[in-house]
Amino acid sequence: MATLSQTARLAALFAALADPTRLRLLNLMQGREVCVCYFVEILGQSQPKISRHLAYLRRAGVVSARREGKWMHYRILRPEDAAEAAVLDAALATLAGDKRMQADRVRLERAGSAAAKLVMLAGAPKPAPVAG
Repeated sequence: MATLSQTARLAALFAALADPTRLRLLNLMQGREVCVCYFVEILGQSQPKISRHLAYLRRAGVVSARREGKWMHYRILRPEDAAEAAVLDAALATLAGDKRMQADRVRLERAGSAAAKLVMLAGAPKPAPVAG
């Protein structure tokens, strides 16, 4: 399979960043690996919708997934290309300063602490920091 040109990869990255739900997902993954069940809980959207957005981000090469039993974990995958990485870094830095995004991160922290009390999160692994 032929590799995409830098322009095509950059266009795919911009398309991935052009959706508010995908931006919220990336915001929640900053510096951590998150189980899909937490995204459903925090964003208040259906699991199929969240999964479609995560698949879009995977195809764009900005997230990776890992299965652990019945749980799917997602984390940000930093692009190797410096220009693509700079675009992603700028987007993530902007999200960090947004009030709605900050509120999402607070809800994620609280959900991680209360996972045993929330039926949807019962038995789910807590979001975990990622190295690097």
